[in-house]
Amino acid sequence: MLCLSCASGHQADFSAEMIVHVGGPKNLDNPGIWIFTKLSICLDCGCARFTVPEIELALLAAGAPQSERPARAAGA
Repeated sequence: MLCLSCASGHQADFSAEMIVHVGGPKNLDNPGIWIFTKLSICLDCGCARFTVPEIELALLAAGAPQSERPARAAGA
């Protein structure tokens, strides 16, 4: 797959673990959500892509401030 930023085909996949914190003062004591995924990194420009696993995505969506949640279509 080509890099979405520079169109290079020089990419590599890496295992990654990261912690995502929900912002805002009411979340200061929230330890965050651990995500274990694979990163695809362009070795020319440094652009990285990853997919958040379904369970962690649901946790992030539940903790996201209302103003930052995507609008859902009626019936979704």
